[in-house]
Amino acid sequence: MSRKHQGRRDDGPQQCVVTICRGCCCGTMVKHPGVDHAGQLTHLRTALTGIAAVRVSDCLDACERSNIIVVSPSPAGRDAGARPIWLGFVLDDDAIADITTWIRAGGPGLADPPTTLELYRFSPPRRVRQAAER
Repeated sequence: MSRKHQGRRDDGPQQCVVTICRGCCCGTMVKHPGVDHAGQLTHLRTALTGIAAVRVSDCLDACERSNIIVVSPSPAGRDAGARPIWLGFVLDDDAIADITTWIRAGGPGLADPPTTLELYRFSPPRRVRQAAER
C-alpha cells in the first residue's frame, strides 16, 4: 500500500461531501429574503443522491459571504491533490445547478469547475478553515 493510502479510514465517505451552512445568517430569510433556502438544500440532496453526501452545518464562521457551501473532494480527488473548495454568496439557482453539475462530473481534483464558480470561490481564514474541515 502506498504512503498516501496508509492511515486512510475505510469507513469514511467515498464520495464528495457538500457542506451547506444554515447557521446564524446563511439560509435565513432575514439576511437573504427571496432566496429559497429550503429549495436549495432539497435540490442539492435530490441531484446528488448516491453521488455526494450533503450535510448541513450550523455556522461556518464566514458570515460576510453567506450563503456558504464547501465542497470536499472524494478520496480519489484528494489523491489527485484537491482540497476543499469554499464557495460564498451562493444565492441563486444557477449557482446551485453549476455546483451539482461539477460534482456529478467528479468534483474537486477530478473535474474542472464551471468558470462561473470562480466568482463564488474564496479562501477563508486559516482558523475557520481548520475548524470546519475537521
